[in-house]
Amino acid sequence: MPPKSHETLVNAGDASAQHAPNHVASPVRKKGISDAALRAAKPSDKPYKIATGGGLYLEVTPRGSKLWRWKYRIQGKENRYALGSYPELTLKDAREKVEAARKLVEQGLHPAQQKRLERTKSAHEHINTFEAIAKEWLALKDWEEITKKRRLGMLQRVIFPAIGHLPVRQITPPVILAILQKAADNNGISVMAEAKRTLFGIFELAAETFRVDSNPVHQWRAALPKNKTQHKRALDITEIGQLMRDVDNHGSNYQTRCAFNLMWLTLARPSEVIEAEWSEFDLDRAIWRIPAERMKKRKEHVIPLPSQAVKLLRGMDTITGDKKHVFPHRDNRAKPMVAASFRQMLNTLGWSGKFSPHATRTTGSTRLNELGFSADWIERQLAHSEANSVRRTYNHADYLKDRTNMMQQWADLLDQWKTGDIKITSPNM
Repeated sequence: MPPKSHETLVNAGDASAQHAPNHVASPVRKKGISDAALRAAKPSDKPYKIATGGGLYLEVTPRGSKLWRWKYRIQGKENRYALGSYPELTLKDAREKVEAARKLVEQGLHPAQQKRLERTKSAHEHINTFEAIAKEWLALKDWEEITKKRRLGMLQRVIFPAIGHLPVRQITPPVILAILQKAADNNGISVMAEAKRTLFGIFELAAETFRVDSNPVHQWRAALPKNKTQHKRALDITEIGQLMRDVDNHGSNYQTRCAFNLMWLTLARPSEVIEAEWSEFDLDRAIWRIPAERMKKRKEHVIPLPSQAVKLLRGMDTITGDKKHVFPHRDNRAKPMVAASFRQMLNTLGWSGKFSPHATRTTGSTRLNELGFSADWIERQLAHSEANSVRRTYNHADYLKDRTNMMQQWADLLDQWKTGDIKITSPNM
């Protein structure tokens, strides 16, 4: 029978060790101790310990559990560290764990506390996956819902499959570079650029909230392909006329052509045009009121409609007037058309790489300023905020009458340039 004292330390490799004295406190390792001897140890009516040397011992409970414990001292105070149970943790494994724990004790650290800290850190990192922080970043953006959905779609296609499940601290610059290079090869340079901007923003949030030490997204001026497309270059008058002719002669979807022309006639953003709803228009008064929730600055925007735009919209009314959107989605008529329709048309026409829909506003602003129209009228037409804070406070003018005249002249000039007449006509202001 094993000794009944809880404090008895028994040498499992010595047949006479069942009667070991209670004063053995920190035995040295015995060469005779083996896994076979530990397996043979039987439970008693009280727990007892089998010493294996170096402060390591196996505690055998009355119920038959065999638990590894290590006894150590820090600042003169005795402590115990639970390593696991036997035979799941072999004698060899237990000794290796003790060696690792001993290194912590030499630094004045308690192994049990360090283990809890590691578990907490691991759980914290598991919560802070890249996908979780990406969605948090997206939720903080003051963007329209459709813009957020498009950006989330890019993340789901391009980035999440590679790193969405990873804790952000595990994501290194080489991993990000590989994702961007693959995006450039598979999806094109513009998607790669969008992915890079998005990754940078997400990791900035992670850095500001102390979930990473620094932003791992670099400039990579040489490692990534350059985007040679000048998307926001203003077209000259000859190019405007050629583009207008190409679009009018394009045999694709009539709705796409109308939406594209409305964008030029009003200089509204592509998203504002493709998501336009019939309830926003008063064609009799030639006014388009875009509600605040659809505007980038979250402020209602009133756009005067030139006669060409009114004519275009009355024509669309015979086709989609019974729908919510002026330009409904091809497959789901309850939703608006997608911006990709513009890109597909421009690609077919050979304008991809030379012009993008967003360059319409740049072109309009440049040409209207050249024609001598008031910068205030132009900026208000484009729904831009006043840069000067003082003027922004006191200047609430809408310039609707002036903008109405300006946009009618703009529409007339577009018609003129489309015919190939590239004369610059002084505005009648």
